[in-house]
Amino acid sequence: MHISDIFQRHATTFSFEFFPPKNDQAADALFTHIAQLESLKPSFVSVTYGAGGSTRRLTHDLVVKIKQRTTLDPVPHLTCVCHKRADIADILTRYAAASVGNILALGGDAPKNTAGWRREDDDFQHAADLVSFIREFNARTADHPPGFDPRGFGMGVAGFPEGHPATPNRLREMDYLKAKVDAGADYICTQLFFDNHDFYDFRDRCTLAGIHVPIIAGIMPITSAAGITRMAELALGAHYPATLLRAIQRCGNDPDAVKRVGVHWATEQCRDLLDNNVRGLHFYTLNHSDATLAIYRNLGVADSTTLR
Repeated sequence: MHISDIFQRHATTFSFEFFPPKNDQAADALFTHIAQLESLKPSFVSVTYGAGGSTRRLTHDLVVKIKQRTTLDPVPHLTCVCHKRADIADILTRYAAASVGNILALGGDAPKNTAGWRREDDDFQHAADLVSFIREFNARTADHPPGFDPRGFGMGVAGFPEGHPATPNRLREMDYLKAKVDAGADYICTQLFFDNHDFYDFRDRCTLAGIHVPIIAGIMPITSAAGITRMAELALGAHYPATLLRAIQRCGNDPDAVKRVGVHWATEQCRDLLDNNVRGLHFYTLNHSDATLAIYRNLGVADSTTLR
């Protein structure tokens, strides 16, 4: 289903993110969790794309498997780094043939230990360039496979409530975000954050900048003390409120207590966001289901159709 139709159908969207498993055992475990999360009836799910396209095949295979074996609507990530126009055209053609109708277009992380790679050699220097290329693909309706939505791919882009680590100038950062929207993005999915005030300020600044597409909030519950460090590395510049850190410290060496605190914090984030008319919630699951299931239980709902 085209993302515009999803937003029209759901006053508030609820979505989950997965990453491609690296082996058969991990794949089996992931689909166990996907089956559990499928019962929550999310609006869609997204699948990540490794740095420099390192998971290109794995991402495609997982997306198609979700499309064919579940009732879920998968949204694959696609990045600029290490890609030529022909690479992206081939990926889009294969997704269109599989009736995958939406893409999350991202700048992407720099690959590690890729000999000879230079950023300036990439055909797409910014996510806005990738969005523009997908829009061009969408316009070539004669090349679309039978049954593919005549509007082409719906498109999402990333937003950074706490600021993009590569763009310390927050005014210029908003200009870059608007360029992605003006290029054809249908919605914005934010990086994770732990202080809702950062999200509300970001949402207000988007309005001031003339950005009026839906903005969905990225939520990642803390499930371990070590996870805090990993999140800080994955989301450079992530702000951890002192209140949250103090609560984690009180848990000492009790991993179950840390997880309870993390789930409680995320639950309160979700409750407050829903009370303040968030357009959507996007859960970074890290390929597990228990924390997300616990948040739904804490909110007192059975699935996304009653989570409003």
